[in-house]
Amino acid sequence: MLFIFSHKGASALLDMVLYYESATHLDVSANSGMGFSGWLSLSHLLRQSGCLWRLDACNMPMVDYAAQALSKALLTSRLTVLHLENTCLSGKPLFTLVGALKRNVALQELYLSENNLNGYQDSMQVADLLKFNNTLKTLDLSNNATSDSGLEEICDALSFQKTGLRTLILSNNHITHLGMSHLQNVLPRLKSLETLNLGKNNLENRGIHMLKESLMINRSLLQLGLAATGITCEGAVTLAEILAESPQIQRLDVRQNQVLAGGLMALSLALKINRSLIRLDLDQHLKEEKDDFLMETQKTLLSRITDLCAANATAAKGTSLQPAPPDPPDCTETTDALPTQSLEDI
Repeated sequence: MLFIFSHKGASALLDMVLYYESATHLDVSANSGMGFSGWLSLSHLLRQSGCLWRLDACNMPMVDYAAQALSKALLTSRLTVLHLENTCLSGKPLFTLVGALKRNVALQELYLSENNLNGYQDSMQVADLLKFNNTLKTLDLSNNATSDSGLEEICDALSFQKTGLRTLILSNNHITHLGMSHLQNVLPRLKSLETLNLGKNNLENRGIHMLKESLMINRSLLQLGLAATGITCEGAVTLAEILAESPQIQRLDVRQNQVLAGGLMALSLALKINRSLIRLDLDQHLKEEKDDFLMETQKTLLSRITDLCAANATAAKGTSLQPAPPDPPDCTETTDALPTQSLEDI
């Protein structure tokens, strides 16, 4: 249910939603004119509603009174999904929100993309949330400025979780290969993380190599997004070595990287050993090689990889290994908006 309203109409409409108690998904995005009374009414609705499970409040500034009203509601609301993309959360609003979410026991999915969250105070707040909240399953931090220093804070917090977060989206966060030193330390200890998206970060081959051993040890990760991370054939060979040892990874996205015939060959050989991978996202257009026959080799290898993944998917049916969900959260196909069925922007 999407509402566009003025300052005066906000309270009346939200009171009506509460009175009829029929809405399960409420979208108040882009309503910068809600005003103080509108946010108070929304807070009251969230505290009282027994059937509302999702709130979208995106594309409008989260001013102080809005953050306070929302945080008060989150102490007792039954919301399980909260979208706050592009709401200028950085700083005090995030501090206020996290204060409530640390005590919240209902919310399972939190989307904070495009909030200019930094690698210092903001990342410390996110880390604080992860340390004290054990019910959150999905955290989307894509398109922020977490950087390597912020990733260190987040990884430290993840080490405190025995059960909890299943999906962590860190795509396009100015993270480099240096940040992988923090991730490699915590990955072997994570027992619940199933989806990790590091796409659109300049990890390069060095970053993939740093993660090699920890990815081999980890036994929870099912989906790994590495699109547009500066990988070449060298990085693809490292990923092939990981796949050859992994009994559980079901999906890997390495699109928008410079993976040529040599890297594709390594991946196809790994898939002759690997039995879990059912989807390997690769660029389908042929890339320039020194020799024409290598471009033909690319075409053959892409087809072979598709066939090997399909064989794994067929074998997985009827066994305890189930195929990965068709659409990870927030996926599109292009650089800015991933196709449905892609890991790039999870």
